[in-house]
Amino acid sequence: MPIDDREPPARRLFLRRLGGASGAALAAPMLLGGAGTPPAPAQDAAARDAEKSRESGYLSLGPREAACVEALVNMMCPADSLTPNGVDCGLHIYIDRQLAGAWGRGDRLYRQGPWRPGKPQHGSQSPLTPEEQFKAGVAALNREIRRRMGKAIEQLTPTELDGLLQDVAAGRWDDERFALGEWFDNCFYPLFVQACFADPLYGGNRDKVFWRAVGYPGLPALHARNVVEYRGRPYPGAAAPQSIEDFS
Repeated sequence: MPIDDREPPARRLFLRRLGGASGAALAAPMLLGGAGTPPAPAQDAAARDAEKSRESGYLSLGPREAACVEALVNMMCPADSLTPNGVDCGLHIYIDRQLAGAWGRGDRLYRQGPWRPGKPQHGSQSPLTPEEQFKAGVAALNREIRRRMGKAIEQLTPTELDGLLQDVAAGRWDDERFALGEWFDNCFYPLFVQACFADPLYGGNRDKVFWRAVGYPGLPALHARNVVEYRGRPYPGAAAPQSIEDFS
């Protein structure tokens, strides 16, 4: 994907990093309520948010969480000559569906404990599910934006949000309560990349816009021979990639 030097610094940073992120897994404390106790006001508010979220079409994200995710994906993928903005590409929908599904629940993770500090190669050592880790980071980010900037994330100007993202990604917003840089690198950014290049069936990469931008022809199973025939040369069918939906 060509990178225009006139694009905002954060846009150039994220395009160059596209392809994944690595690092130590995020660990965050899990809050537990007493069994049989009446729901606290915060829990009531969470239930109301969940209901509003379902009404808006989100499966996992509450209204404040959705506003944060939409602002982030629009900043990281602004509308230009290559793509619409992140929301119009469906990146927020992909992220929400992943959080609401088996991946977000941690169905394939070992969940029995004990939860001890580990090395990066040991994988996640957190008692939280991926969905809970993601939401903990969104809450921490929203809280810090309010504290440091005095407004909600969707109220920030593009310049303010651009600088914020660079600081968060560099770990300059970390504190003793939460490592936002780790959360961004290991939780949010990988989901953003996946949303860009996943099959449109899963919600992101709407209209195969990212596949066309990089010349990717679609389902790998259809191109075993083409990989050999067109090695080192442009594939003529890349302008019209095919997804799972095309064969449904």
